[in-house]
Amino acid sequence: MEKPPSLGDQESRRKAREQAARLKKLQEQEKQQKVEFRKRMEKEVSDFIQDSQQTKKKFQPMNKIERSILHDVVEVAGLTSFSFGEDDECRYVMIFKKEFAPSDEELESYRRGEEWDPQKAEEKRKLKELAQRQEEEAAQQGPVVVSPASDYKDKYSHLIGKGAAKDAAHMLQANKTYGCGEAAGLGRAEGRGGAP
Repeated sequence: MEKPPSLGDQESRRKAREQAARLKKLQEQEKQQKVEFRKRMEKEVSDFIQDSQQTKKKFQPMNKIERSILHDVVEVAGLTSFSFGEDDECRYVMIFKKEFAPSDEELESYRRGEEWDPQKAEEKRKLKELAQRQEEEAAQQGPVVVSPASDYKDKYSHLIGKGAAKDAAHMLQANKTYGCGEAAGLGRAEGRGGAP
């Protein structure tokens, strides 16, 4: 026959039930907050679409889940969206109308944390084109002949001397077997210290 449950078992079961109930309540609250956030974003996106003066809109920094919800709302609405920023706390979403989708240069400036200025972008583009044309012209002119400012022999003459290379070349003569051999001044046997 089993013992009746002890007071400690009943107490731990009661605490477990209370904890499960709190967890369920928190999950319901989070779910409700997400639904409310989604409705608020749907309203903001709808207002953005109806405003013919706006071509893009920047939202305040959001957490990952909120950004995900906003990207989903934007996609359903048929717009384009991008997230920018370094840290998770600082990341924000920008949305664009399809007909005013951002260029690669514009996206790159937002990624660097800069504001997009079309006039500066046009100036940069012109400078790039000019540099490219100059490179093409230089390539058509042919290779550039490089002449060093100093001669290495003069630079290192204090180490090897002026006539050292010539003297070394005169001391060597061709040898059929090994390519180079000693000059006649030193015999083969004398060089090794052996008998003549």
